[in-house]
Amino acid sequence: MGDRPAWQPVDLIVIAMARLLRDGELVFHGVNSILPMVAVALARRHHAPRLRAINIAGGLNPVPRYLPRSTTDAELTYGSPAVLSNEEIYDLCMRGGLDTVFLGAAQVDEAGRTNVSRIGPADRPKVKLPGGGGAAAMMPTAGRVIVSRAEHSRRSFVERLDVVTGAGNVDRVVTSRCVFRRVDGRLQVESVHPTSSPEEVVEQTGFVLDQREPWPQTEPPTEAELEALAAVDPERVRDLERR
Repeated sequence: MGDRPAWQPVDLIVIAMARLLRDGELVFHGVNSILPMVAVALARRHHAPRLRAINIAGGLNPVPRYLPRSTTDAELTYGSPAVLSNEEIYDLCMRGGLDTVFLGAAQVDEAGRTNVSRIGPADRPKVKLPGGGGAAAMMPTAGRVIVSRAEHSRRSFVERLDVVTGAGNVDRVVTSRCVFRRVDGRLQVESVHPTSSPEEVVEQTGFVLDQREPWPQTEPPTEAELEALAAVDPERVRDLERR
């Protein structure tokens, strides 16, 4: 890597998501979305200075003095010209006002559908999850959805969801191993991170992947991206989601 600063796999997850954000669009991230929060801040600093952002705390185009350890922290409203309620955010999305929405998931299937409701049968769930919040309404109405999932294993990328919490306009799924893109209703590997391998992606994915063409490697972080990332997240709150 020469003189390039060292980077961690979690850094590439954030950078890969930030690269997907376009200057001038309106983006939203929800609860427990540390990596999307950092990605939005990175994109604004690096290549999308006119990116407009809303967060689950209600901040509209905030200018936080630091990135908090929770995405519901009031710091994410600092400097906002207005603070929106959750109902207003969901209404805006359902009227077609949100270009990109970041959402998380406990399970993802090959169609890009997500489960954040429960693991196991309804009458005897093994794990009760926090629920979808507005995900069921936002996934089919946002311009596009980017799913963030730091863990990439067969327990998270499954052939069959225990329950479908949300389905809709999933565009990309960014993980610790690769970037998926949804094409013709199915997730396909767009690129494999240099910290992983095609063999690992296949082994750790519970549904069948199209391997007819070689998968390209995700472009490693540039020095400029790493410098911008260090500037917006000097305390490395992104490590809270490291896998």
